[in-house]
Amino acid sequence: MRIGEIVRETAETEIELSVDLDGSGDSTVDTGVGFFDHMLTLFSRHSRFDLNVKCDGDTYVDAHHSVEDIGICLGKAFAQALGERRGINRYGHIILPMDETLILCAVDISGRACLCFEADFPSEKIGSFDTELVEEFMAAFVRSSGVTLHVKQISGKNSHHIAEGMFKALGRTLKQAAAIDEELGDEIPSTKGVL
Repeated sequence: MRIGEIVRETAETEIELSVDLDGSGDSTVDTGVGFFDHMLTLFSRHSRFDLNVKCDGDTYVDAHHSVEDIGICLGKAFAQALGERRGINRYGHIILPMDETLILCAVDISGRACLCFEADFPSEKIGSFDTELVEEFMAAFVRSSGVTLHVKQISGKNSHHIAEGMFKALGRTLKQAAAIDEELGDEIPSTKGVL
């Protein structure tokens, strides 16, 4: 069972989060931020990770603290669920279309936190959601999970499609990278012997 569970409380947010890497894409998501709920739900469906998120945050200020802190928690839970990372593919990539939008996403579950993010959102907001928070979420996830992640918008004119394409691509890419490679057995996929 590759499951990670995190409870995190700060002056800004209270979060309970769990992820099952060997799930079926079921999710229960309540972040207090409607558009972000939508993004995490489709992330869960496309990764096939079961995801449960409950966040009480200071959304009367804005969504920034909730989105960033959930990224931190998801990254920690993901790393916890992977354990020593034995037998995983390690790498994953996709070029994902979402109508007029095309997103490149690639990941290395390397133990080294690095985010390369390129996007040009046509609008500053999707409803009440600040589009800059997409990168904030990805950065928080990367820092706390210890993965190398490249997300690049190749094309796109609709901010909703760009964000949605990115979350779907992240889910598909992490699913691929975290999957068990039967040929590896119990081996850690690194010449160092550790990830």
